[in-house]
Amino acid sequence: KYWAGKTHDYTILKEELSPLLNWFKNLDVYLDLGYLGFAKDYCCKSIFMPSKSKKSSPLTEDQRHFNRQLSSQRVGIEHSIGGMKRYRIISDRIRAHNLDNHDSALEACAGLWNFYLSN
Repeated sequence: KYWAGKTHDYTILKEELSPLLNWFKNLDVYLDLGYLGFAKDYCCKSIFMPSKSKKSSPLTEDQRHFNRQLSSQRVGIEHSIGGMKRYRIISDRIRAHNLDNHDSALEACAGLWNFYLSN
């Protein structure tokens, strides 16, 4: 489902998947720093989130290594999102009033990108 560009990702998650239900109970969840309140709102098997450095305490070598591992896993996902945006219908403004058209456009772009990757 499409949301306005200014809507925060974590707000969308809480709206679509209510914290009252156990959506992630038996799952390992990989998140970025945009989901900092996830652990207190949702129950899950384990959470993998990069460490954030502070002015007073920089990251240790182990934390840097862990962050590098997580980012190397995320790069494939980010490339897929960028690949779907190549079809510009999901990155440009669509002036249609029917939101079902937006969802269909996203599904078509995902299918085209998967087809591109399979060749």
